[in-house]
Amino acid sequence: MFDKIKRSWELAKASASVLHSDRELLVFPVISAACVLVVLATFLVPALALDLFRDGYGPGTIAFAFAFYFCQYFVIVFCNCALVSAAMIRLEGGDPTLRDGLRAATARIGTIAGYAAIAATVGMILNALKDRDNNIIVRLIGGALGAAWTMATFLVVPVLVAEDVGPMDAIKRSVAMFKRTWGESAAGMVGIGLACGAAMVGVAVIGFGLAWLLGTASSALAVLIGAITVLALLGLAVYQSALGGVYSAALYRYATDGEVPAGFEGLALESPQR
Repeated sequence: MFDKIKRSWELAKASASVLHSDRELLVFPVISAACVLVVLATFLVPALALDLFRDGYGPGTIAFAFAFYFCQYFVIVFCNCALVSAAMIRLEGGDPTLRDGLRAATARIGTIAGYAAIAATVGMILNALKDRDNNIIVRLIGGALGAAWTMATFLVVPVLVAEDVGPMDAIKRSVAMFKRTWGESAAGMVGIGLACGAAMVGVAVIGFGLAWLLGTASSALAVLIGAITVLALLGLAVYQSALGGVYSAALYRYATDGEVPAGFEGLALESPQR
């Protein structure tokens, strides 16, 4: 157990090292977050203004919800594809630009849209299962299926940008590569999640705690400290997203080429169990 935890931290640090060599990669999660907020506002404002869900779900509201899920997944997957494309260039020794990543994602826009439609459908089904207030068993099943879907599609984005396949084939390829590298896929996700999660908790405790203490002396200063803390948390979320993209690109390259990318030398990326 200790070895697995240690390896997950090593994988997270290796991803961070690669990311630090090209901080321009952080721009992609920022663009993604901005687009997600725009999509959210675009759908939320009319939904609230027209009170679309006052009578529950019907054909119209289900279509509206699907459109929202589709747009959200599309912008997220598109920006992730741009990030992973740029990360792959960096792992091959190149110097990617923002335009390189966006150009690569645009070239696969049809496939990205197809995968977004699949992910939106799955997302709606999983949320419907997890939101069953009176049936804990169904909710647990929904949570388990959600975790399985997340792991099975961990390498979908690298497949989408690197291979000329459709969305269903991309999912199948991701599942096959995940089976081969399941230990390292899980270790990478856990390592990055733990590192960034611990940092977020620390920032939140210190920042909001300081704001609360200073609130007795100056409300304006407390608001300023609180705002800075929120921005720091958002920055950490962006950093975590970029780390995940770099790691998925590295793992994909190793799973397909058998080569350990620069920055990951000496780390066992492949599971010993086949």
